[in-house]
Amino acid sequence: MAYGEYEAAAIASGTVIEMFNLPNGARILSGEVTYDALDTSSTLSVGHAGYNNSAGTAVALDVDEYKAAAASTTAQSVPCADTIALGKNSVVDADATGIPITVVTGGATLTGTIMLVMNYVID
Repeated sequence: MAYGEYEAAAIASGTVIEMFNLPNGARILSGEVTYDALDTSSTLSVGHAGYNNSAGTAVALDVDEYKAAAASTTAQSVPCADTIALGKNSVVDADATGIPITVVTGGATLTGTIMLVMNYVID
């Protein structure tokens, strides 16, 4: 299990928050993002920052690989990496540093707590 927590204090829309790294070879089983009511027009998505795969090829930032941007206007917990299209059961193909998992803000300046959990196994 990987866990990250971030305390946002008036952070701008479009901010990329690196929560943790998943190791190479990790099979992503599920995830959940939990947050306070962040702002009346705010959104969050879950993705990954740029990284190098195991062959050394650069992989670009993908802000919504694991969860598309959705309203974060009320306090709640929502699933991420919960379908095949959103990375459920995918295997991380990264170099020795792993893949940096991110939460990306949108829509407004945000203030509040953001927590992310991803469950994985090494096959």
